[in-house]
Amino acid sequence: MKKILVVDDEPFIVMIVEDKLKNAGYEVLTQRTGRGIVELVKSSKPDLLIMDWMLPGENGLDICRKLKKNPETSSIPIFMLTARGQEADEKLCLECGIEQYITKPFSPMSLVRLVENTIGRPE
Repeated sequence: MKKILVVDDEPFIVMIVEDKLKNAGYEVLTQRTGRGIVELVKSSKPDLLIMDWMLPGENGLDICRKLKKNPETSSIPIFMLTARGQEADEKLCLECGIEQYITKPFSPMSLVRLVENTIGRPE
């Protein structure tokens, strides 16, 4: 089963994303802070990471930079799911190696389609 790690400090966002992805057949892990995410990614080895930019502990962009620089985690696709809608923010994320930049509010069904297009349908 394909595994997705969802990191967001907004409980409602986590609930919606987790629900839609589980209903689509994915295994979903969740975290509400940026603390320890690099270690969690190394230990859990998700197929995809969906992360908010603004997190308590450590921000999502800094975490993404660390993950993309590490050979052990650099190939894991990352979606940034954020309320930050400036073009400059999106450019920073794409330059960092983030596969998708999704602004809130978002369509949960569109998110599931992006996940399927990136890592395939669950087995």
